[in-house]
Amino acid sequence: MTALGFLYPGHSAEDDYPRMEQMLGSDVRLQVVHTDIGEDAHRVDALLEMGSDARLAAGVEELRLSGAEAVVWACTSASFVFGWDGAHDQVRKLAMAAGLPASSTSFAFAHAVREVGAARVAVAATYPDDVAGLFASFLKDSGAEVVSARGSGIVTAAEVGTWGRDEVLALARDGDHPDAQALLLPDTALHTAAYVAELEAELGKPVLTANQVSVWEALRLAQRRVNAPELGHLFTKEPLVQAEA
Repeated sequence: MTALGFLYPGHSAEDDYPRMEQMLGSDVRLQVVHTDIGEDAHRVDALLEMGSDARLAAGVEELRLSGAEAVVWACTSASFVFGWDGAHDQVRKLAMAAGLPASSTSFAFAHAVREVGAARVAVAATYPDDVAGLFASFLKDSGAEVVSARGSGIVTAAEVGTWGRDEVLALARDGDHPDAQALLLPDTALHTAAYVAELEAELGKPVLTANQVSVWEALRLAQRRVNAPELGHLFTKEPLVQAEA
């Protein structure tokens, strides 16, 4: 049994994790611990507080008791908002607090983009445009070329969590770009686990979504490979990219 831990802010799309646990069809357990979200707002000051060391450290002990072998801060916006260097510092402190290998969803995207061999990507974000732009800057710092980045102006995770299949497909269609070799949907508040294969079939390219890449990253940290085509092209690639978080 491989136990993987996720610090997840608030309550929006955390039911993606038991769904993905079933899709993995293996001896993998996904343990989600909720952190205090503070103010629910895709706004820079609120996101910096949401991803603060104290808020993350508060959930670490519960994850340790669960037997987790690795931990991922399952929040994209409250990791990339710190910038490339600040996000590295965030996961270093998380690893020290947990005594475990650690990463975040932002780094999961950077590593997953390399895993699927995409040099050029498009971003279809639920966020306001300024926050979507910060994610694009983070990806550029990771070495990816961002050919387009589209925001949707949604301020709260609570609203994003209400989106269903039709909204997710529309977001992907509207945010794709013909020059992009992969499409990224970067909000862990967005339900996507049930739709990844359908999105890839429609767009004809790898689709990377926040909760999907978070699970893949945790498996990477635990040095596990699970083939799960329902979770998209990312879960069919061999071998794992060995990238530093």
